[in-house]
Amino acid sequence: QVQLVESGGDAVQPGGSLRLSCSASGFIFSSYLMSWYRQAPGKERELVADITSTGSWTNYADSVKGRFTISRDNAKNTVYLQMSSLKPEDTAVYYCNVVIAKGYDFWGQGTTVTVSS
Repeated sequence: QVQLVESGGDAVQPGGSLRLSCSASGFIFSSYLMSWYRQAPGKERELVADITSTGSWTNYADSVKGRFTISRDNAKNTVYLQMSSLKPEDTAVYYCNVVIAKGYDFWGQGTTVTVSS
């Protein structure tokens, strides 16, 4: 079955950096676009970044452009989110997502990022 396992969340100070990882299994990882979403307390889940199957195209939310970088290693079935210049408003639970087919999207359990002084 499809499994997505996020890791790397932590508490950091504003201006700090973190790298999140999402390890995938149960599907042909190299064939699918992968996404990172986040959900802050009291807010709806929002798309943070996408990356195509080969990594040739990426997409970012305006709020993270220039600060976050999404990447993937198809040999390791892992997608990453490098986060720099973190702000308090980046505080959220971060989720990995894959859509295998219409109506078949999968989520990890999430990893918590807290940005606070």
